[in-house]
Amino acid sequence: MIKSLWMILLSVSIALMALPSQSSTLKDSLNDGQHVLMIRHADAPGFSDPPNLKIGDCSTQRNLGERGRKQAQALGVWLKQQGIDSADVLSSAWCRCVDTATLLAKGPVTVAPALGSFFRNMSDAESQTQALRNLLAQRLKSSASNAKTKKPLILVTHQVNISAYTGGFVGQGDIILVKVDGRGHYVSHQMVPAPMSN
Repeated sequence: MIKSLWMILLSVSIALMALPSQSSTLKDSLNDGQHVLMIRHADAPGFSDPPNLKIGDCSTQRNLGERGRKQAQALGVWLKQQGIDSADVLSSAWCRCVDTATLLAKGPVTVAPALGSFFRNMSDAESQTQALRNLLAQRLKSSASNAKTKKPLILVTHQVNISAYTGGFVGQGDIILVKVDGRGHYVSHQMVPAPMSN
């Protein structure tokens, strides 16, 4: 019993050591070449997508509601208050993700297939997660080699993608700071409290 408790405490301590210190800012963390910000798309009423889903056709998808649009804009303002005026913003091709990413107002949005939802085909979880690891490794390596154009990396995606990569659950509009290694593998994460519109 005592040994089990000791192992749990040791695991928690190691996990906390992997996270940025309280004295470091979000901007500092995102500029260290080891952290990315993952955001689940903002509030989109409903569940899943209609059966006739077509990527690129927003009329066939579940989209942001008014609350979701305000949520995304509020997050963009909050990021600016943290010193993040611009970022390398990548998004799933789903309209609710692209719209969330665009409303952040941090620069051009690039659609990345590795961020696409696999909710309808959970057997794709591992291949999609590996594609995400590859994407992160490539992006962070490229950013590190070009310090002059280095920007924070923000990924806007879906709950299933974030859960498969980090093991954590996020609600709509939630954001997490994720530490990754040089191969794009998950190391640790922490929820980032940010103001959200009602």
